Amino acid sequence: MKKFSVEKLAQIIKACPRQDASDDFFTGISTDSRTTKAGDCFFALVGEKFDGHDYIADAFAKEAVCAVVNKKSKIKPVPSKVEGNQKSKFGNTIISVDDTVRALGDFAAEYRRRTGYKVVAITGSVGKTTTRQIAYHVLSRHFRVYQSPKNFNNNIGLPLTLLGADSEDKIVIAELGTNHPGEIACLTRIAQPNVAVVINVHPAHLEGLGDLQAITQEKLSIAEGLQPDGVLIINAELVKWLNGDRLNYQLPVTNHQIKTFGKSNDFDYQISNIVYNDFSSSFTINDTAVRHPAEKIELPIPGTGNVENAVAAWAICSRFGLTIDDFAQAVKTLKTIPMRLEMLQIGTLTVINDCYNANPASMKNALDILSNIKTKETNRLVFICGDMAELGQQSQALHAELGAAIAQAGVQVLLAVGKYATTTTEAARQTANYDLQTICFEDTISACNNVREFIKDYDIILVKGSRTAKLEMVIEKLKTPK
Repeated sequence: MKKFSVEKLAQIIKACPRQDASDDFFTGISTDSRTTKAGDCFFALVGEKFDGHDYIADAFAKEAVCAVVNKKSKIKPVPSKVEGNQKSKFGNTIISVDDTVRALGDFAAEYRRRTGYKVVAITGSVGKTTTRQIAYHVLSRHFRVYQSPKNFNNNIGLPLTLLGADSEDKIVIAELGTNHPGEIACLTRIAQPNVAVVINVHPAHLEGLGDLQAITQEKLSIAEGLQPDGVLIINAELVKWLNGDRLNYQLPVTNHQIKTFGKSNDFDYQISNIVYNDFSSSFTINDTAVRHPAEKIELPIPGTGNVENAVAAWAICSRFGLTIDDFAQAVKTLKTIPMRLEMLQIGTLTVINDCYNANPASMKNALDILSNIKTKETNRLVFICGDMAELGQQSQALHAELGAAIAQAGVQVLLAVGKYATTTTEAARQTANYDLQTICFEDTISACNNVREFIKDYDIILVKGSRTAKLEMVIEKLKTPK
């Protein structure tokens, strides 16, 4: 981030420094004392398992300029000296606020207003990170672009993304996630995007959001923070749902431009001529909005969902003046994203590492990829399947639907892990009209200890579950010799 005054920070977040801020400036933001650097401003955040107020002294020992703290929190005495008995070149300024998380968001919003970069904000039930990575990969060939570190998409991660950019950056690409009503509206007002994208809407985070209608309303609220000249880009299938009264919700009432992408001729960014290969796809895009000719796109990552992600990324890139040829040339050099349909070769095993997260839509997409792989007699299709988290009262039913989908995909060996393993395997066995081998594991550790017993040479293995399952541990086990 660019250099910023401690005094101006205090004004923005409506706080008064406990100690004289003098003329200090800071050059970075930290929320973790382990990675605090000299010149940082340390925000003491409170989480379920930690309290940043316990680490203020550590941050100052690493020469943080100041710390933003909650007024009611008890703060341990802050030493005036750092290691080696040398006095810090910075003061130990402490700034008190009612809520450090809200203060972080307020500061990020003001910083974004004062900085000249454009913001792209992406939301959706599935594919936010992949869409972000594709757009970043293409745009960064033409502009200086900053993107969310990892999946920084909540009320802490988004501000850190905006504050991580500096005066040299022209575009910031951010993700906006949600698991409860009102979160997207809050985040978009912080981000103030020039381009807002809703990739899709599927059953996800039902525990906090309730139903598909509520999820739709939550995702579309991204338009509330758009800049006056901003554009809202929406998946065409969502428009069909709304216009067809399948959902009792209308598109946002807005003066902003609305652009759509999908497979119909009625939409702005049209996908056609799709060809799915084992681990890649190709398709053409007709962009009626800017009159681009059809151009074949070679996408080196598989799956129907990733074709939609790529077209959403093109819709973003087109807003910054790129041609379809610019996009096609860049996309073909795209690398797979770790733990998101990442293709691994482990000896004779082909492993699809999709461990990062899971919901019903992403499970279906991954199973489609697995079932369409061209196999030989020596190959078996194996699914190491973790639970899908945060589905609320529909968890049992959706895991049963998953089991049926597994059988329909022709999986030959199902290793199910977690609370709903039995539900998934029973539904899979009932649906399968062939010999389906199923094994249940109570937890990931049990799966790690036993997985090698059920894997054979030349198996093609999909590994997928919600983040809570941490199924990447099973993949590490597969990498070890028998």
